[in-house]
Amino acid sequence: MIRAFALAVLTACTLAAAAILVSSAQAAPVKEADRIGIDLRRTTLVVRDMEASLRFYRDALGLKVTYDNVIRTPRTAKDDASAERSLRLVFLRANDDYVGQIGLMQYTKPVRTPRPAKSGDLSPGDIVLVFNTKGLAEKFEKAKAMGVQVDEAPHPTTYPSYDGKGVINVMFSAFYDPDGHYVEVNEVLDGLPMTR
Repeated sequence: MIRAFALAVLTACTLAAAAILVSSAQAAPVKEADRIGIDLRRTTLVVRDMEASLRFYRDALGLKVTYDNVIRTPRTAKDDASAERSLRLVFLRANDDYVGQIGLMQYTKPVRTPRPAKSGDLSPGDIVLVFNTKGLAEKFEKAKAMGVQVDEAPHPTTYPSYDGKGVINVMFSAFYDPDGHYVEVNEVLDGLPMTR
C-alpha cells in the first residue's frame, strides 16, 4: 500500500512537472557543461510606430514587456523639446528574462526616414525572427486581424532532426511585422525541441 501511494505521488509530481514544461513553447536552458562564454542578449528592431509594433509582439504574439523608457540626449533633458535626440526603447521577453529578448526602438527626435518597403523573397541583409509557441491558431488570427502582411498561413511541415535520422514535425506560419521584418511563428507538433 505504501509503495502504491509513493508511486501515485511520484506519478502526480512527474505529470505536474511535465505540465509545467509543456506550458512553455519548448524553451530549455543549455546544460552547464555545454555553456559557452557568450549570450545573445537581445535583438533590437528599429520601428516606425511603437504602438503598432506592441500590438503585434505583445498583444498578438503574447510577449511580455520588461522595459519601456524614453532615452534623451543629453540625459539631463527633461522633455523632447529640450533634447537634441530622443527615442523610446521597449524590451519584450518570451520565457527568459535575460537572453533572447526583442527590443523595439522608435526614434522620436529627429524622426528617422524608413527604408523603402520590401517586396518579394528574402535576400541577404534581411533578418528572420523565429518564435516557437503553443496555441498558434489563436496567435495567427490575432496577428492577421491587425492587418499585418501574412506570408504563409499555418500549415504542417517537417525539418530534419538534429541527428539527421528523423524529422521534427512543425506547424509553420510567417508574417511581415508592421515594419516589414520577417517573423516565423511555429508550433512544434511532436514534442521535440527546435533547439538543443
